[in-house]
Amino acid sequence: MTTTEAPPRTERPRRTARNKQTRDYFDLVERATAAGLMERRIGWYVGRTLAVTAALALALTLLLTLGDTWWQLAVAALFGIVFTQAAFLAHDGGHMQIFGSTRANEWFTLVLGNLVVGLSVGWWNRKHNRHHGHPNVIGKDGDIATGALVFVPGEEVGRTGILGWVTRRQGWLFFPILTLFGPVLHGHSVHTLATVPTVKHRWVEATLLAVRLIGFPALVLLTLGPALGAAFLAVQLAVFGFYMGATFAPNHKGMPLLPKDLSIDFLRRQVLTSRNIRGGRFIEYAMGGLNFQVEHHVFPRMASVNLRAARPLVQEFCAERGIPYTETGLFESYGIIVDYLNRVGLGHVNPMDCPVVAQYR
Repeated sequence: MTTTEAPPRTERPRRTARNKQTRDYFDLVERATAAGLMERRIGWYVGRTLAVTAALALALTLLLTLGDTWWQLAVAALFGIVFTQAAFLAHDGGHMQIFGSTRANEWFTLVLGNLVVGLSVGWWNRKHNRHHGHPNVIGKDGDIATGALVFVPGEEVGRTGILGWVTRRQGWLFFPILTLFGPVLHGHSVHTLATVPTVKHRWVEATLLAVRLIGFPALVLLTLGPALGAAFLAVQLAVFGFYMGATFAPNHKGMPLLPKDLSIDFLRRQVLTSRNIRGGRFIEYAMGGLNFQVEHHVFPRMASVNLRAARPLVQEFCAERGIPYTETGLFESYGIIVDYLNRVGLGHVNPMDCPVVAQYR
């Protein structure tokens, strides 16, 4: 509504409905709290941190002891996996899921994110907080902003040359492009720290990030030489980028896009734009608990190990309120993403045709 006039009498029930929807969320929080799902899980996080530390120590030992052999490329892949698992832990710390103290979560995340993973926590928090506040909202969620790929229909218009060729085939090229995602993430981190003076702990982050982004490649090149060392770094970055992208993409890509002027309550905004990935403990560990994306978005401070138990609670609540709840298999989600990106690239998708969006306009 663009006018400042009071709404007509017939619109008052809508205001009541919005209040009821707000109460819905707090009712759901009360259920989760009563079930003990909002409690800290320090012991579990200690075990997970020790596991990541042990895997990192193993990878370093292999790098330094295997010698000049192409088996080192398997070690590079191991580093890519370990760095991604460390990123999942840093993600949880950034959401204040681990410790009761904000300061403890901050410093845990600073060290793990900058020094181990090589990503600026300041950059990640700015980007990720906008995403959680406005998931799949056009013009507000940076995760769907147009770049090498186009996620918002209509923004593919006018892309010509090589970029246009890529856009028309972007679904098929999605997974190959993910192998280039690692350097892009590191680049965004460096750019943010170099250009945004308001980043908290900026100089601490810059120091830790420099040690990681300069020290680790130097160690690899000094240990393996220029040729094998360069191949090692290329594999490590490719695995890291692919693993990160293949984990985060299924959660929202191909789900409804929301216009930035759409009025919708927090609970429905989070659930309608998120997708869970079915699977057992392996999928849960491999995705850092982010396969329960609906629950994570509804309860962003809930320990990721509790999300599995929260799932039936949220499913039941959504069924009671008639809120669509989406869950697919991992490879099914990848198929949805590829098909969606191809249709967007060819101009065959209109986000305003989505019945979910139409329901709330």
